[in-house]
Amino acid sequence: MSHSESLSARWTRLRNRIAARRAALLGAGVTRLVTPPEPRSIGLVARGRRLCAGRLVLGGHLVEAPGAMLWDVAAPDAGFAAEAHGFGWLDDLAAAGDAAARDRAQEWLWEWIARYGRGRGPGWAPELAGRRVIRWINHAAFVLRGQSPEAEAAFFRTLAVQARFLGWRWQAAAPGLARFEALTGLVHAGVSLEGMAHLAGEARAGLGRECAQRIDAGGAIPSRNPEELLEVFTLLTWSALALREAGQSPEEPHWRAVERIAPCLRALRHADGGLARFHGGGRGLEGRLDAALAASGVAARATGLAMGYARLAGGRTSVIVDAAPPPAGEGSEGAHASTLAFELTSGRRPVIVNCGSGASFGAEWRRAGRATPSHSTLVLAGCSSARLSDDRRHPDRLSEAPRDVPAQITRGSERVTFEGGHDGYRQSHGLTHARRLDLAGDGRLLEGEDMLLAIEAADKARFDGALAATRRHGLPFDIRFHLHPEVSATPDETGTAVSLLLRSGEIWIFRVEGGAALALRPGVYLEKTRLKPRAARQIVLSGLAVGYATRVRWSLAKAPQTPVAIRDLAGEAPEPGTED
Repeated sequence: MSHSESLSARWTRLRNRIAARRAALLGAGVTRLVTPPEPRSIGLVARGRRLCAGRLVLGGHLVEAPGAMLWDVAAPDAGFAAEAHGFGWLDDLAAAGDAAARDRAQEWLWEWIARYGRGRGPGWAPELAGRRVIRWINHAAFVLRGQSPEAEAAFFRTLAVQARFLGWRWQAAAPGLARFEALTGLVHAGVSLEGMAHLAGEARAGLGRECAQRIDAGGAIPSRNPEELLEVFTLLTWSALALREAGQSPEEPHWRAVERIAPCLRALRHADGGLARFHGGGRGLEGRLDAALAASGVAARATGLAMGYARLAGGRTSVIVDAAPPPAGEGSEGAHASTLAFELTSGRRPVIVNCGSGASFGAEWRRAGRATPSHSTLVLAGCSSARLSDDRRHPDRLSEAPRDVPAQITRGSERVTFEGGHDGYRQSHGLTHARRLDLAGDGRLLEGEDMLLAIEAADKARFDGALAATRRHGLPFDIRFHLHPEVSATPDETGTAVSLLLRSGEIWIFRVEGGAALALRPGVYLEKTRLKPRAARQIVLSGLAVGYATRVRWSLAKAPQTPVAIRDLAGEAPEPGTED
């Protein structure tokens, strides 16, 4: 972070602190909920039970603290603290729903009121306040049960403080997801709390403006992060429903954004219901996508590319390809160098994946996860197709990224074909990476072809210079296929094929047709719901580009003995203490 950015961040925190304390000085103002809402946020029972047992999994960290007060636990980092003060864990305790879960929720909530409810301490950022208000209102019936009139009064007084704070400071939240969180919290406060109706109009107008500015005509957001798009979509559906239940209508740009995002998200989900993991996003919280799509009532499906991704589907198989330039400018701060990378899922089982975001495991893993070798695509001369900026003011942004990324999908009666290319290696090596993927209509065969091409005279001259630097030995390249950790891989004796066994019992065979050496190497799978990276494996095709056109063909096919349909009910084995 630069000196100027640091000063700006400190000034924002100071203004947040002043606004929070000022809001706390204005008295109660709220005594009840106008209409008790139906809870919409989704929690997981197993996570709620772990919280009751003192196993706190927040921000990618596990803290064992049986019987401890949450606010006495030293936060390992800012992510842990943000999740604690955002009260997302209240969803999980409400999902558990028993007496022990209610006791824990009430204990932690009223202690937060006692320590921080007067506008002091951490947690007073607009996005966290918005997240907190949504949970408190959603689960009011759960946490207020059995409470004294004095405790209820403190609950509503503190909700009023947070509502006022949001009314003053929502515009200080960063554009994008953080601001949508703040505004959705303001909507909930305005329509649900007695005496706060005036806030709903401001929030309604703010959401309309943000949707017009941040959601493009195709339902995409600047970061191209599918999971972030789901979170934005969820907030927009929650706020639209809350407004309608209060007899108000969302602004037209708000609802039009919902109508555009829904088909986009449908195109970004794999056959198992999880989202494609690109540009810092994960698979999404279990059940959230289905709930949000159902709440929206939008049944349309995307045609062509969706947020720059191509989706191929056949039978029980889905393939999703990153088929557009990476985000630019501010939107690239979490972006990955993943152009033309793909993921493949068969039924309920991911097979080919990208490593994912390593942000929850520290700066080094985050940086590694963003590089091209962490994606299922071609890597030339060990270089990423996009590089991190050397601008010290914005070190997390991408630079020298592909900008010319032609792509098309052709749908036939027996197969669907993706063809695309990118110029990420053109300036450095004079080569364009082109990729063709053909998925059979029954989903049992994916045929691929990767090419490195020097197309124009200037490209050929640049390639000749790069080749000369290798003493004409050739420019090395690797085509990587990262396997999900649950896939068991066995190479055959010829060195040209790998057998892949899924936990469902399906068998897939990967083959290469000459031109590259096949190897099975260690890999890694990065999930923010885990405490540490998971060991995995990757298929790597290696070769040398010595001419103006280099071509490698490969295929991934279900073994003939694999039935068309397999009964697959078992879930993925969780890591103790981190998954449900």
